[in-house]
Amino acid sequence: MKSVTVLALPGVLALDVGIPVQVFGSDPHYELTVCADRRPVPVAGGGLTITPDAGLEALDGAGTVIVPGYDDVGAPPSAEVVAALRAAHAGGARMVSICTGAFALAAAGLLDGRPATTHWQRAADLRARHPRVRVLPNRLYVDDGDILTSAGVTAGIDLCLHLIRTDEGAAAANTRARELVAPPRRAGGQAQYIERLRPEASGEELGALREWMLGDLARQLDVDTLAARVHLSRRTFLRRFREETGTSPIAWLTSARLDRARELLETTDIPVEHLGRHTGLGSAATVRAAFHRHLGTSPRDYRALFRHRSDADVTPASG
Repeated sequence: MKSVTVLALPGVLALDVGIPVQVFGSDPHYELTVCADRRPVPVAGGGLTITPDAGLEALDGAGTVIVPGYDDVGAPPSAEVVAALRAAHAGGARMVSICTGAFALAAAGLLDGRPATTHWQRAADLRARHPRVRVLPNRLYVDDGDILTSAGVTAGIDLCLHLIRTDEGAAAANTRARELVAPPRRAGGQAQYIERLRPEASGEELGALREWMLGDLARQLDVDTLAARVHLSRRTFLRRFREETGTSPIAWLTSARLDRARELLETTDIPVEHLGRHTGLGSAATVRAAFHRHLGTSPRDYRALFRHRSDADVTPASG
């Protein structure tokens, strides 16, 4: 029987801690322990506390350590927690985080030089606080061998099922997924479905130009045309655009086009083959390549997922 130890930090997110408890707690292949550095552990949002099974000593010799998300990522974990996480990893434990639990692993230095993900709303914060981490904001989960990280909530289920699949095989993972009424497998490379890909602008000098670009996404544009429209040299335009958006004008435009394509897939019956014409993304092959590169899925699979969600929303419960 494999040991799984869940470390509940103060302000732990209720759903995030519930995921590994639910997934592994009744699985006959695993022995589950919930630990903390203090008792009881307050749950984010108030009204609940967790009484853990053990203290930090439970991390010593654990096979897998899972750190669920917690609310105050600006407050670093205690020195005792950091030391215990480092010791567990040095002792051979597989280290796992769900959502903002990645901040605790990063604070312990375990993510330095490694790829990792977290909830998309916190990805920029993780990168800013821990610049040595290779943050991948558009991934459901990242498996880097002995350290695995996931995005928020349901991505934590995906990662836990991935752990079972790795340990016990696809049949065991599929059985557990059916019991949880969860998809049996979503690949970690599949993107989180963030509200939009287009970066927020921090300046407005070029705001009117960006609005003009959004007004007709099918319009074919290049850097020289955009620079001439705002009466700037190519070099000055590129510098100012990056200062305001954090990216290049063509990358920003591609993200805006992908956002529009996603909207069309979610809300219309426009054939996938026509997306390029409506959004400026180009041929059907170019559209598919852009979806795979930025979202980790195909346009058809993206539409199928959201149609499935929509159908589930309107299907009355039986029984």
